[in-house]
Amino acid sequence: MQRRDVLKSALAGAATLATPRIVHADTAKTIVFTPHADLASLDPVWTTADITRNFSLAVYDTLYGYDAAFNVQPQMVEGAVIANDGKQWDLTLRDGLVFHDGAPVLARDCVATIQRFAKRDPFGGALMARTDEISAPSDKVIRFRLKQPFALLPNALAQVYCAIMPERLAKTDPMQQVTEAVGSGPFRFLASERIPGQRVVYETFDKYVPRKDGAPSFNAGPKIVYVDRVVWNFIPDDSTKAAALAQGEIDWWENPAIDLIPQLRRSKDLTITVKDRTGEIGCLRFNHLFPPFDNAAVRRVVVAAMDQKEIMEAVAGAEPSLIKTDVGLFVPGTPMASTVGVEITRGPKDYNKLKQDLAAAGYQGEKIVILAASTIPIIWAAAQVASDTLKKIGMNTDFQSMEWGSVVQRRASKEPIDKGGWNIFYTYLGGFGNISPAPDIAIQSSGTNGSWFGWPNDPKMEELRAAWFNAPDVVEQKKITEQMQVEFWQNPFYAPLGMFDQPTAFHNYLTDIRDGWPQFYGVKKNA
Repeated sequence: MQRRDVLKSALAGAATLATPRIVHADTAKTIVFTPHADLASLDPVWTTADITRNFSLAVYDTLYGYDAAFNVQPQMVEGAVIANDGKQWDLTLRDGLVFHDGAPVLARDCVATIQRFAKRDPFGGALMARTDEISAPSDKVIRFRLKQPFALLPNALAQVYCAIMPERLAKTDPMQQVTEAVGSGPFRFLASERIPGQRVVYETFDKYVPRKDGAPSFNAGPKIVYVDRVVWNFIPDDSTKAAALAQGEIDWWENPAIDLIPQLRRSKDLTITVKDRTGEIGCLRFNHLFPPFDNAAVRRVVVAAMDQKEIMEAVAGAEPSLIKTDVGLFVPGTPMASTVGVEITRGPKDYNKLKQDLAAAGYQGEKIVILAASTIPIIWAAAQVASDTLKKIGMNTDFQSMEWGSVVQRRASKEPIDKGGWNIFYTYLGGFGNISPAPDIAIQSSGTNGSWFGWPNDPKMEELRAAWFNAPDVVEQKKITEQMQVEFWQNPFYAPLGMFDQPTAFHNYLTDIRDGWPQFYGVKKNA
């Protein structure tokens, strides 16, 4: 029996399927949510894992926020005064900002947060490269003195990863994890109720003061909470999740298996819809520090071997309308996307020829340690197909199955493979990095001095990124992203595996769920 048939059977029998005891809502004031992964880290700077990003949306707040059209609105900032021909920005914090430990949010907390965030985030790094000084001249004012005007300053500070935390935590080395979650957002993390591998619990922060103005959209505007608690129940097995959703033991399933979408749509009690329009680009990420992927010619052969259509059909074949192929650096159809060179991603593939190309590129049979998360079905499906392709072109693969939290921890290692390191891991590139070079962590290429896991080093790409930030208009930005894509195919940092839009599933009694990533402010539970 195929995996898809197993899942169908599981859903059909959901009414009678025995499931593990799940902590669920006893009142209409609790939302029970099943996330795509267990929470492996509390630190939105140390990791870019989507599960930590979603955690941050609840617990932390940001100086600015993005609406669903990717426009920036003030969030913690009341207003800004721009002077000296655009080279000085004074940001004034709004009244009523309080951390979960009871301390007021001060400008110096924000300065320390920005400085830490900028050491790991490409957009934050671009801002600080153009900054002479960032200071806190008063408790309410954050001052930027810039080397040159930078109109994208609010956009950089609107990144979810620029999550404002107390100075004492923001002073932590950005290469080390913050292990205490103290934010000023609408929900407070209840560490005492955390069960690793199973449960994360939040309660409404009664001292949170929403903005009085702005339109509620994505993570911008007033964040008004209508529930008392949010419980994340992580359930590894899709059939168990389907049964729990059908039985009402969970209210909202973040990422239902694509194989189950046709069956889930048949229920009149459920809403199945796409909330995140930035999509998910499959990513086979190379470690550039060690052979064989320190060799661009070897990486090019691997990229050429990947058939995006074949891989995405394994992931989302049950709902082909969700799939996009011919994917380069950015989501097809968005302003910065380019079709330059995308023909390399199409099938069918001549594996014998690719095997010869691999040998000619210098591959000498080195063992390839592959980290594959079996607990996230969309990663697991892509990993199996792509890794089988690696075997077909003659690579000596060591395919290691593990849960996602272990991948998140291990991919940070710079050790060689005989000391616990890795050569490849699989993930998805989602969010704003899919539509713009500014926050795109996957194309930052400054080596071990700030690049994302894999640590590529490409001075030409860095020059192009800098030129993009300085471009006077969208037309010039588009020209530069085409040059970026040309450079990328020559010196690939990862193999794009195609993309798909991930639906979410929730009971109809939940209303006013915002577009974008999972957020719980604004949501009403009418059960």
